[in-house]
Amino acid sequence: MEIDQWRREYLRGGLRRADLKEGPVEQFRQWLGEAVEADLTDPSSMCLSTADASGQPSQRIVLLKGFDERGFVFYTNLNSHKARDIAANAKVSLLFPWQSLERQVIVYGHAVPVEREEALAYFRTRPRDSQLAAWASQQSEPLPDRAQLQRQFESVRSRYGEDEIPLPDFWGGYRVIPDAVEFWQGGASRLHDRFIYRAADGGQWKVERLSP
Repeated sequence: MEIDQWRREYLRGGLRRADLKEGPVEQFRQWLGEAVEADLTDPSSMCLSTADASGQPSQRIVLLKGFDERGFVFYTNLNSHKARDIAANAKVSLLFPWQSLERQVIVYGHAVPVEREEALAYFRTRPRDSQLAAWASQQSEPLPDRAQLQRQFESVRSRYGEDEIPLPDFWGGYRVIPDAVEFWQGGASRLHDRFIYRAADGGQWKVERLSP
């Protein structure tokens, strides 16, 4: 495997300042829409990076479940590894790797809990088995085998029967409030186009082109 020789050119097109929307949310909305139109697999998937109190970083793929001018929302077990990291260090980043479009979006910011009512409203939209799974899994805790997880799931299923499943008190969401958002478009000869929106006073955004 000559992995050092694996490479390809990025030839799908460039990104110019004149192409950019006024704010990063509008630009993200346009690119997400184009990712959906291109029939990408899981276009709302993103890599969430956190760091614990010691500075040790970690990453995992989560799904974006909402975004607007306030930020980018995802949901999780509030006792999970990611949630413990956020409790110790709220600074996070998100990466959307739309590789077949030769695009990346990186969000830099800090995570804050969403309101309980907002988490409940989303929880109610999840498939019933996903609601049960939220109760069954003690996310990030050691597990002896898959059979134990299945027993926990069946126990929860039996407990609630056909009743409405309540929102667990250990389950909720976070909103990542952006301080900066970078849009990356691959370019030929590694001359990629990179623009970053940085939060400025008065709710405005400053846009800069970055060297590739």
